[in-house]
Amino acid sequence: MNSVWRQPLFLTGFTFLSGLLVLSFVYSWMMNGEIPQTNFLYDANGKLVDVSPLSPHWKMPLGSDMYGYSMLSKIIIGAKFTILGALAVALIRVGLGIPLGFLVGIYGQRYKRWITAFVDSFHYVPLTVVAFYLLFPVLWEPREGFQTTLMERIVYEVMILSLLTVPVVVVLVGNEAERLLQEEFIVCSKTLGASTFRIIRKHLIPMMKEKLVLIFGQQVMQTLIILSHLGLLQLFFGGTNVSYDPLFKDPPLSISNEWSGLIGSSLPYFKTAPWMLFGPIAFFGLTMLAIAFMMEGYVRATAGYSYYFTKKKKEKMISRQNAETTAASFHFELVKRHSLKESN
Repeated sequence: MNSVWRQPLFLTGFTFLSGLLVLSFVYSWMMNGEIPQTNFLYDANGKLVDVSPLSPHWKMPLGSDMYGYSMLSKIIIGAKFTILGALAVALIRVGLGIPLGFLVGIYGQRYKRWITAFVDSFHYVPLTVVAFYLLFPVLWEPREGFQTTLMERIVYEVMILSLLTVPVVVVLVGNEAERLLQEEFIVCSKTLGASTFRIIRKHLIPMMKEKLVLIFGQQVMQTLIILSHLGLLQLFFGGTNVSYDPLFKDPPLSISNEWSGLIGSSLPYFKTAPWMLFGPIAFFGLTMLAIAFMMEGYVRATAGYSYYFTKKKKEKMISRQNAETTAASFHFELVKRHSLKESN
């Protein structure tokens, strides 16, 4: 087993995420929460060449929004809310799902069919739709303004997004724990009088360590996807700032500048200012790629094989075996028919 800190893929993903988080906190502290704003762009002769939303240029590499605020600055400030929010949701999911999954895998074999049938329904219900209906009363700003603080809304959203998929994690962990309990050395340990807690601590957790880390990474990426979907529905992380002005009604805005809010608030300007969407979407993709790098690097360092490429090789091997089996069966059928004709 090699150290994950020597694995290039893990280091690449970890450096990107940690560097982005540090930059977000430091930049917010240095700018005191203020975002650079430029409504008009002039050339060297003082001639007006562009107005907000400004297209990307050397002062604003990702351009500006409709009010002249730098998109890159908004993305950097909102990075801490997006990344830490997704990590918190995934941590709660795994933190609740692992112990409950062990209980289901060890004591719940009798009720496994009912539990699996209940959890299977979660695969057919769009989580984004359920989350939207549960979060809308809290995150959508009413006409009289929010009656809750930003932190209260964030905590509520994190808990809702966490609890929605805990049953799925429980079944995943429970099925793996049940499979491992059938191993001979664990059966021998139980016969020799090993307690359930000792079996979990000495056998199940070490053997499932890689899989649990992968489940955590998958939950982080799934959370980011759900946040982006909610952003398209204009329900932003931490709350949606809604304008009720009958004359000059502004589009819904993100209070925390998290990335899903930047996507949702920029969607009406997709045709006239596509760069407003490019930035947050690109950072969403880079963040998920960094998480995938960390998952791949961790598996390579701890288990000694590739998570993504090994899975593809297994799929190719299975398809090849199926093809060979089909060809052999077809050949056997031809030989059988030929021998029957000769006998007749």
